[in-house]
Amino acid sequence: MFSKSKINEPGPKAEDTAVKPAVSDAPRSTEFKPTAPKAKPPASVLSSDLHITGNIKTTGDIQVEGTIEGDIRAHLLTVGESATIKGEIVADDVVINGRIVGRVRGLKVRLTATARVEGDIIHKTIAIESGAHFEGSVQRADDPLSTGKGKVAAPPAAEPTAG
Repeated sequence: MFSKSKINEPGPKAEDTAVKPAVSDAPRSTEFKPTAPKAKPPASVLSSDLHITGNIKTTGDIQVEGTIEGDIRAHLLTVGESATIKGEIVADDVVINGRIVGRVRGLKVRLTATARVEGDIIHKTIAIESGAHFEGSVQRADDPLSTGKGKVAAPPAAEPTAG
């Protein structure tokens, strides 16, 4: 009538009898599902006493107060009043308070009253405050971040003819 229950008996646990996925050496990133989005990290600040020679690339935000000789690629780039950048800038958002010598490419570009830019600006939207100093050309592009826009293509090289 009554039989002994297997629940109280020692033996394999219920989780041990369940079907487990095969263990592989493949990256486990596809299995990880975050429960909450990560908070956006604060902007990296390059202080006024810092001098960098070389390129900088990030998917985050940068605030430059020092001197950079090289190209910068970022999500948001804020150029402080004391900053000088000699190189190309490519960013979604660019706010210029300081000095730039080189090309600026951005979806949104803003030159404040203290900005000094010597170079071309390729943008989707632009704002130039009264008092900003700018020498160069301004070109609107739907996709200013792509490297193909705004550059003059070199003519095809002439192929030597047999003769």
